[in-house]
Amino acid sequence: MKKITLTVCRKVLLVAACYLAAVSCSKDDGDTPGKGEEIPGVVTTTLQTSQYEVLTIEAPVEIKSGTTYQWKVDATNTQAYNLVQVATNKVEFVAITDGSYKLTLLKENSTTPIYEASITVKAKTASPYIAKIFDFLPTVGQFTNVLPDYKEGDTKESILKKVYDYIGGENKKKYMISLGGFGGYVTFGFDHTIVNLSGLRDFRILGNAFYANANPNPNAPQKGGSCEPGVIMVAYDKNKNGKPDDDEWYEIAGSEYNNPKTIHNYEITYYKPDPSKPAKPDGGFMSDTEYIRWTDNQGNSGYKSKNTFHTQSYFPNWVKEDKITFKGTLLPNNSKEESGQGKYWVLYAFDFGYVDNIRNEEDDSAIDIDWAVDANGKKVHLPGVDFIKVYTGLNQECGWLGESSTEIMGAYDLHLLNEKITTRK
Repeated sequence: MKKITLTVCRKVLLVAACYLAAVSCSKDDGDTPGKGEEIPGVVTTTLQTSQYEVLTIEAPVEIKSGTTYQWKVDATNTQAYNLVQVATNKVEFVAITDGSYKLTLLKENSTTPIYEASITVKAKTASPYIAKIFDFLPTVGQFTNVLPDYKEGDTKESILKKVYDYIGGENKKKYMISLGGFGGYVTFGFDHTIVNLSGLRDFRILGNAFYANANPNPNAPQKGGSCEPGVIMVAYDKNKNGKPDDDEWYEIAGSEYNNPKTIHNYEITYYKPDPSKPAKPDGGFMSDTEYIRWTDNQGNSGYKSKNTFHTQSYFPNWVKEDKITFKGTLLPNNSKEESGQGKYWVLYAFDFGYVDNIRNEEDDSAIDIDWAVDANGKKVHLPGVDFIKVYTGLNQECGWLGESSTEIMGAYDLHLLNEKITTRK
């Protein structure tokens, strides 16, 4: 059997033609079986890739219907790599640890492989932090046009640069952005694929959630205060074009995904306020109780209020259209006025799987890529993710506190910072 040797940087497709050419060679070509270098009848390849880069491998072997096959990796540390089977003879392999790996394809109950790949993984420098902002569009909110700060003449491009300055890189100054009410979002990416490691959580997105020091309700749940959960979408750059495409997104199914009160495929439209329309103050904290009109696909409509604490426009100033529409998963309301007098609003944390929901230092603020599901709620197994989108998951007003809006202070790859957090079962 002739040995096939290939060097690959990112993606390898080993076509069957290579195999046919190999088996047709005569012994005069210098390859002689039986020297201990190869097993007769086994197709072997030598491959090369880098850390955090997904390698697609298609074994050029005949697959028989009705026969069960399995892939194996000789590495004993399952937290050093990920292997995703795409087809019977096709897998995606990615490693976070450099070194040598050997993949084999075997028939069920057989110890002799029919295909063997020796992979050299080279070291690669990568940053744990956000490397690029792809998109940002907040909805109605008291911190819209403030976090980040809008200046006259700002365009979408200049706003994206400001967003990166606020949450990109290591963000030592701890700036944050606000996404406004339901649907407001930010999309960002990394300079490498965040690897989906078995049994571990893979990344963390920083918010500003905190818990109340006191509560008028002595029987209230323990974790409550300012928790404004944002829904997470993840994408693996499967076509390697360097940008998130519409067909690459999956939702992280947090603790409320199957809650009967959660509304999937929710849609809301906000209408730009008319500056000539007279304000309707309430004589208290609201300077205009009918500030921005909204409608949704559940048959509801109403107005978003403007408070006396923030007087700037609550509609993103760089948007020229008269209305903006947002879609996504609407989470159940998590707020409760606990004083009975309209003075003490508490926003209670969900268990896991969201941004700005659990304090950053807690394990349940970290996310496992294996929680991802497709549009039908079916679990998917991704080799890793390159892009993340976060949007506010609540359509909720809390009296003088105003709208619930997800805030973000940054994000990072847990593996590159050697934070090992066991996932939930």
